[in-house]
Amino acid sequence: MIRAAFSVALCLPLLTSAGASPQQPVDEPTGRSIKATSVAVDVYAIVEGRGGRLIRNLSQDDFELTDDARPQKITNFSQETNAALSLGIAIDTSLSQGQLLSTEQKAAKKFLDSVLQSADRAFVMNFDVDVKLLKDFTNSPAELAHAIDSAEINQTGRSVLPEGTARPAGGTHLYDAVYLASNELMKERVGRKVLVLVTDGQDQGSKINLQKSIESAEKSDVIVYSIIVSDPEFYSLLGGTYHGDSSIRKLDLETGGRTIRLKSVEEIGSAFDQIARELRAQYLLGYFPSNLRHDGSFRRIHVRVRSHNCRVRTRTGYYDHSN
Repeated sequence: MIRAAFSVALCLPLLTSAGASPQQPVDEPTGRSIKATSVAVDVYAIVEGRGGRLIRNLSQDDFELTDDARPQKITNFSQETNAALSLGIAIDTSLSQGQLLSTEQKAAKKFLDSVLQSADRAFVMNFDVDVKLLKDFTNSPAELAHAIDSAEINQTGRSVLPEGTARPAGGTHLYDAVYLASNELMKERVGRKVLVLVTDGQDQGSKINLQKSIESAEKSDVIVYSIIVSDPEFYSLLGGTYHGDSSIRKLDLETGGRTIRLKSVEEIGSAFDQIARELRAQYLLGYFPSNLRHDGSFRRIHVRVRSHNCRVRTRTGYYDHSN
């Protein structure tokens, strides 16, 4: 069932996304404390060689991983070429995307049709003044395509919510979209979780700020990719200037994804193809942190490949589950 406009959720007090964690249970008959155990952490990695060439043939012994600078033993390793995927597509439908949307829709439909396998599930949302879920998780290319085609530019710049409903102002609620996709849709999913944003990268009016949107993705283990495409003519006609995408690059970097900046909307098919190739070239590195304190803190992850001149891309860290 399709959920109502996500903007309604933002009218409620925002909840933290701290998940359940192992407690330190007490053995009631004896009163003895049972030592808390570590919770497994999964890290998805992309390895690139010269010129961005994807390296797919590494073994577990090729990797070194640290958690807050402490070396960790990798206990679960696989090449995630066909592992089940939870995938979201979020399309910017603010007025600035008016000349670009139809081309974006065609490319997004082709991407989903080519990348989804039988165990995968995907959803579609759009965002402007509101954030709307157009199709909840499904494996049906036809239903997803219909949802993508239903996305329309918000020509009025006004919310579809009833008058008087509390809501933030502005026309591009990008950070809200990331927060709601992560916290409301992805959080309870297991395995690989990826959100693809199609946008000019500029947020206007979100209730959630950049850091909170990053935290929501990190706490839900969501990898964010952004395809950045803008219409210079639109900003020129308004007497404004496109200010770039430094904020969205930070979001993508922190979560282990990447930002693909297009020179023109005609390059969007190639951008989706790059993402599709990466989704079938990930490595899974699983480990049990040696630090057994469950205090909700942010732990920094660093992964390198031994004896190879290459770049490893992963999320920069995770929030330990608090008691």
